[in-house]
Amino acid sequence: MSRHPSTKWAQRSDKVFLTIELPDARDVKLNLKPEGHFIFSAKGPADDTPYELDLELFDAVNVEESKAAVAPRTICYLIKKADSKWWPRLLKEGKPPVFLKVDWDKWQDEDDEDIGLGDFGDMDFSKLGMGGPDDDLEDDDEEDTADSANKDDEDIKAEGSGEQDAAGEAKP
Repeated sequence: MSRHPSTKWAQRSDKVFLTIELPDARDVKLNLKPEGHFIFSAKGPADDTPYELDLELFDAVNVEESKAAVAPRTICYLIKKADSKWWPRLLKEGKPPVFLKVDWDKWQDEDDEDIGLGDFGDMDFSKLGMGGPDDDLEDDDEEDTADSANKDDEDIKAEGSGEQDAAGEAKP
């Protein structure tokens, strides 16, 4: 009996990322068909346990432009979609199997693709009031020091007068 490796996925309008997490996999076989049928098989590192995936992807794919990379800990497959459009889910069937999860490290919402992930575009950060190289910090520090010294003088005068109000605080 074969097992299903933990698998993550994410998409863009033109491609799907599949990451199969199977450290030290041996005899890795990948098969992708144009209609979107993806087949994976490999053996586990220690006891030759067979691992398999048989997925019917949501739509057709471009096999020639899709690429696979077998690394020591994962098998990554970049699947090029036949049509550049967002899929509502990865598989044709409605509910995903328990071993299939969203890859949040690679995930990007459909709305974010137009502006580019992590791209701040023409945003002007100087208008956010966060400070920056144009601020005159030395003058601000001197004013704060002077304000603090004046407040201390007022406190000393109040303590020295000896008069107190009804609340027991010194009057100036």
